Amino acid sequence: MIDFYTSNTPNGRKISIMLEETELPYNLIHLHLSELEQRQDWYLKINPNGRIPAIVDRDNDDFAVFESGAILIYLAEKTGRFLPADVKGRSTVIQWLMFQMAGIGPMQGQANVFFRYAPEKIEYAIGRYQRETKRLYTVLDSRLRDNEFIAGDFYSIADMASYPWITLHNWAGVDIDDLTNLRRWMTAVRRRPAVARGMDIPKTKKVDEAEAAKRGSALLV
Repeated sequence: MIDFYTSNTPNGRKISIMLEETELPYNLIHLHLSELEQRQDWYLKINPNGRIPAIVDRDNDDFAVFESGAILIYLAEKTGRFLPADVKGRSTVIQWLMFQMAGIGPMQGQANVFFRYAPEKIEYAIGRYQRETKRLYTVLDSRLRDNEFIAGDFYSIADMASYPWITLHNWAGVDIDDLTNLRRWMTAVRRRPAVARGMDIPKTKKVDEAEAAKRGSALLV
Protein backbone atom coordinates (compact mmCIF):
# COMPACT_ATOMS: atom_id res chain seq x y z
CA MET A 1 0.00 0.00 0.00
CA ILE A 2 1.20 3.49 -0.89
CA ASP A 3 0.46 6.50 1.29
CA PHE A 4 0.18 9.40 -1.17
CA TYR A 5 0.52 12.96 0.12
CA THR A 6 -0.68 15.52 -2.40
CA SER A 7 -2.74 18.57 -3.24
CA ASN A 8 -4.31 20.19 -6.33
CA THR A 9 -1.09 21.01 -8.18
CA PRO A 10 0.55 19.78 -11.40
CA ASN A 11 3.31 18.04 -9.47
CA GLY A 12 0.77 16.19 -7.39
CA ARG A 13 -1.19 15.17 -10.46
CA LYS A 14 1.89 13.57 -12.01
CA ILE A 15 1.80 11.01 -9.23
CA SER A 16 -1.95 10.50 -9.11
CA ILE A 17 -1.84 9.75 -12.86
CA MET A 18 0.95 7.22 -12.33
CA LEU A 19 -0.87 5.55 -9.45
CA GLU A 20 -4.04 5.30 -11.52
CA GLU A 21 -2.11 3.98 -14.55
CA THR A 22 -0.38 1.26 -12.52
CA GLU A 23 -3.46 0.49 -10.39
CA LEU A 24 -1.33 0.36 -7.27
CA PRO A 25 -3.44 0.52 -4.11
CA TYR A 26 -2.95 3.80 -2.28
CA ASN A 27 -4.24 5.93 0.57
CA LEU A 28 -4.86 9.55 -0.41
CA ILE A 29 -3.77 12.18 2.11
CA HIS A 30 -4.78 15.65 0.90
CA LEU A 31 -2.58 18.37 2.36
CA HIS A 32 -4.11 21.85 2.37
CA LEU A 33 -1.25 24.07 1.29
CA SER A 34 -2.89 27.37 2.16
CA GLU A 35 -3.06 26.12 5.76
CA LEU A 36 0.65 25.17 5.65
CA GLU A 37 -0.01 21.55 6.51
CA GLN A 38 3.05 20.71 4.39
CA ARG A 39 5.25 22.52 6.93
CA GLN A 40 4.17 20.52 9.96
CA ASP A 41 6.86 18.54 11.74
CA TRP A 42 5.29 15.16 11.08
CA TYR A 43 5.28 15.79 7.34
CA LEU A 44 8.82 17.19 7.27
CA LYS A 45 9.97 13.75 8.42
CA ILE A 46 8.56 12.42 5.13
CA ASN A 47 9.60 15.32 2.91
CA PRO A 48 12.28 17.55 4.50
CA ASN A 49 11.61 20.18 1.80
CA GLY A 50 8.03 20.73 2.97
CA ARG A 51 6.45 20.35 -0.46
CA ILE A 52 4.09 17.95 -2.17
CA PRO A 53 3.98 15.29 -3.46
CA ALA A 54 5.50 12.55 -1.36
CA ILE A 55 4.80 8.87 -0.89
CA VAL A 56 5.44 6.27 1.78
CA ASP A 57 5.62 2.68 0.53
CA ARG A 58 4.14 0.61 3.34
CA ASP A 59 5.13 -2.58 1.53
CA ASN A 60 8.81 -1.58 1.51
CA ASP A 61 9.62 -0.88 5.15
CA ASP A 62 7.70 2.43 5.11
CA PHE A 63 10.18 3.85 2.58
CA ALA A 64 9.52 7.54 1.93
CA VAL A 65 10.13 9.19 -1.45
CA PHE A 66 9.83 12.91 -2.19
CA GLU A 67 10.31 14.99 -5.38
CA SER A 68 7.83 14.15 -8.13
CA GLY A 69 10.42 12.95 -10.65
CA ALA A 70 12.02 10.64 -8.11
CA ILE A 71 8.59 9.27 -7.18
CA LEU A 72 7.76 8.56 -10.83
CA ILE A 73 11.02 6.66 -11.28
CA TYR A 74 10.50 4.74 -8.03
CA LEU A 75 6.97 3.68 -8.99
CA ALA A 76 8.08 2.78 -12.52
CA GLU A 77 10.83 0.56 -11.13
CA LYS A 78 8.50 -0.92 -8.53
CA THR A 79 5.93 -1.93 -11.14
CA GLY A 80 8.14 -2.44 -14.19
CA ARG A 81 5.96 -0.08 -16.22
CA PHE A 82 6.35 3.18 -18.16
CA LEU A 83 10.17 3.14 -17.99
CA PRO A 84 12.07 0.89 -20.42
CA ALA A 85 14.60 -1.59 -19.07
CA ASP A 86 17.12 -1.10 -21.89
CA VAL A 87 19.82 1.49 -21.29
CA LYS A 88 18.99 3.77 -24.24
CA GLY A 89 15.23 3.67 -23.76
CA ARG A 90 15.55 4.30 -20.02
CA SER A 91 17.95 7.19 -20.57
CA THR A 92 15.66 8.77 -23.17
CA VAL A 93 12.72 8.76 -20.78
CA ILE A 94 14.79 10.15 -17.91
CA GLN A 95 16.26 12.89 -20.13
CA TRP A 96 12.77 14.14 -20.99
CA LEU A 97 11.62 13.73 -17.41
CA MET A 98 14.51 15.96 -16.34
CA PHE A 99 13.58 18.41 -19.12
CA GLN A 100 10.24 18.87 -17.39
CA MET A 101 11.68 18.94 -13.88
CA ALA A 102 14.46 21.42 -14.64
CA GLY A 103 12.75 23.44 -17.36
CA ILE A 104 9.00 23.46 -17.81
CA GLY A 105 8.12 23.18 -14.12
CA PRO A 106 10.35 25.97 -12.78
CA MET A 107 9.82 28.34 -15.71
CA GLN A 108 6.06 27.88 -15.94
CA GLY A 109 5.84 28.06 -12.17
CA GLN A 110 7.46 31.49 -12.26
CA ALA A 111 5.21 32.53 -15.13
CA ASN A 112 2.24 31.55 -12.97
CA VAL A 113 3.54 33.55 -10.03
CA PHE A 114 4.27 36.78 -11.88
CA PHE A 115 1.25 36.60 -14.19
CA ARG A 116 -1.36 35.57 -11.61
CA TYR A 117 -0.19 35.97 -8.02
CA ALA A 118 2.38 38.75 -7.67
CA PRO A 119 0.87 41.83 -6.01
CA GLU A 120 2.91 44.00 -8.39
CA LYS A 121 2.72 43.28 -12.12
CA ILE A 122 6.32 43.34 -13.32
CA GLU A 123 6.11 43.19 -17.10
CA TYR A 124 9.75 42.21 -17.55
CA ALA A 125 9.36 39.18 -15.28
CA ILE A 126 6.01 38.18 -16.79
CA GLY A 127 7.38 38.37 -20.32
CA ARG A 128 10.63 36.61 -19.50
CA TYR A 129 9.02 33.55 -17.94
CA GLN A 130 6.20 33.34 -20.46
CA ARG A 131 8.70 33.45 -23.33
CA GLU A 132 10.89 30.80 -21.78
CA THR A 133 7.89 28.57 -21.11
CA LYS A 134 6.79 28.96 -24.72
CA ARG A 135 10.31 28.17 -25.91
CA LEU A 136 10.30 24.94 -23.89
CA TYR A 137 6.89 24.06 -25.29
CA THR A 138 8.33 24.63 -28.77
CA VAL A 139 11.13 22.16 -28.03
CA LEU A 140 8.50 19.58 -27.16
CA ASP A 141 6.49 20.44 -30.25
CA SER A 142 9.55 19.75 -32.41
CA ARG A 143 10.19 16.49 -30.58
CA LEU A 144 6.59 15.39 -31.11
CA ARG A 145 6.73 16.06 -34.85
CA ASP A 146 8.27 12.62 -35.39
CA ASN A 147 7.30 10.88 -32.16
CA GLU A 148 3.88 9.84 -30.90
CA PHE A 149 4.88 10.47 -27.30
CA ILE A 150 7.67 12.45 -25.70
CA ALA A 151 10.15 9.59 -25.32
CA GLY A 152 9.25 7.93 -28.62
CA ASP A 153 6.45 5.66 -29.76
CA PHE A 154 5.55 4.62 -26.19
CA TYR A 155 3.76 6.39 -23.36
CA SER A 156 5.99 6.89 -20.33
CA ILE A 157 6.55 8.78 -17.10
CA ALA A 158 7.95 11.62 -19.23
CA ASP A 159 4.44 12.20 -20.60
CA MET A 160 2.90 11.96 -17.13
CA ALA A 161 5.34 14.60 -15.85
CA SER A 162 4.68 17.15 -18.60
CA TYR A 163 0.96 16.80 -19.20
CA PRO A 164 -0.40 18.29 -15.92
CA TRP A 165 1.75 21.38 -16.41
CA ILE A 166 0.98 22.00 -20.04
CA THR A 167 -2.76 21.70 -19.49
CA LEU A 168 -2.40 24.87 -17.40
CA HIS A 169 -0.75 26.89 -20.16
CA ASN A 170 -3.60 29.45 -20.15
CA TRP A 171 -3.14 30.02 -16.43
CA ALA A 172 0.44 31.03 -17.19
CA GLY A 173 -0.70 33.20 -20.09
CA VAL A 174 1.02 31.05 -22.71
CA ASP A 175 -0.73 30.33 -26.02
CA ILE A 176 -0.20 27.01 -27.81
CA ASP A 177 -2.48 27.43 -30.83
CA ASP A 178 0.53 27.35 -33.16
CA LEU A 179 2.02 24.20 -31.60
CA THR A 180 0.06 21.58 -33.52
CA ASN A 181 2.17 18.58 -32.52
CA LEU A 182 1.94 19.48 -28.85
CA ARG A 183 -1.83 19.87 -29.08
CA ARG A 184 -2.13 16.49 -30.84
CA TRP A 185 -0.13 14.89 -28.04
CA MET A 186 -2.27 16.56 -25.38
CA THR A 187 -5.40 15.11 -26.94
CA ALA A 188 -3.89 11.62 -27.03
CA VAL A 189 -2.83 11.77 -23.38
CA ARG A 190 -6.11 13.31 -22.25
CA ARG A 191 -8.05 10.38 -23.70
CA ARG A 192 -6.40 7.87 -21.38
CA PRO A 193 -8.91 6.93 -18.65
CA ALA A 194 -6.23 6.83 -15.95
CA VAL A 195 -5.14 10.36 -16.86
CA ALA A 196 -8.70 11.63 -16.53
CA ARG A 197 -8.98 10.01 -13.10
CA GLY A 198 -5.55 11.18 -11.96
CA MET A 199 -6.18 14.77 -12.97
CA ASP A 200 -9.18 14.87 -10.62
CA ILE A 201 -7.29 13.70 -7.51
CA PRO A 202 -7.85 15.24 -5.02
CA LYS A 203 -11.33 16.10 -6.24
CA THR A 204 -11.27 19.56 -7.72
CA LYS A 205 -13.79 22.30 -7.21
CA LYS A 206 -14.22 25.74 -8.69
CA VAL A 207 -12.62 28.56 -6.76
CA ASP A 208 -12.65 32.25 -7.39
CA GLU A 209 -9.50 34.16 -8.37
CA ALA A 210 -8.93 35.47 -4.83
CA GLU A 211 -8.93 31.96 -3.41
CA ALA A 212 -6.67 30.75 -6.23
CA ALA A 213 -4.24 33.55 -5.48
CA LYS A 214 -4.25 32.61 -1.80
CA ARG A 215 -3.38 29.02 -2.68
CA GLY A 216 -0.70 30.14 -5.09
CA SER A 217 0.89 32.36 -2.47
CA ALA A 218 1.04 29.43 -0.06
CA LEU A 219 3.38 27.63 -2.43
CA LEU A 220 5.96 30.40 -2.05
CA VAL A 221 6.36 30.31 1.71
